[in-house]
Amino acid sequence: MIFITAKFRVLPQYADQWPEITRDFTEATRAEPGCLWFDWSRSLDDPAEYVLVEAFRDDEAGAAHVGSEHFRTARRTLPPHLAETPRIVNVTVPQDDWSLLGEMAVPAAED
Repeated sequence: MIFITAKFRVLPQYADQWPEITRDFTEATRAEPGCLWFDWSRSLDDPAEYVLVEAFRDDEAGAAHVGSEHFRTARRTLPPHLAETPRIVNVTVPQDDWSLLGEMAVPAAED
């Protein structure tokens, strides 16, 4: 899968509205057949920073995302709300879902 994490520094006057500003883009991306997840989180340290964690099934799904109409629209409509160019980490990993964090394993409940 293609695993992507991106940091978006939003202009302060739009920080509280960012989830609504990105709603159409988020919903359309989540509806893509190759999208495994597309989740926004707000930084606890900087209320103007949002982190996007997303994953796509494979290179073809990633290419379909970047080539989609909603991605082209986002390229036009989101930057005016940003304080800087988003920063990204993009890697291909040999799995198709989250792994368990063994170091913090939660014991199974006994019936």
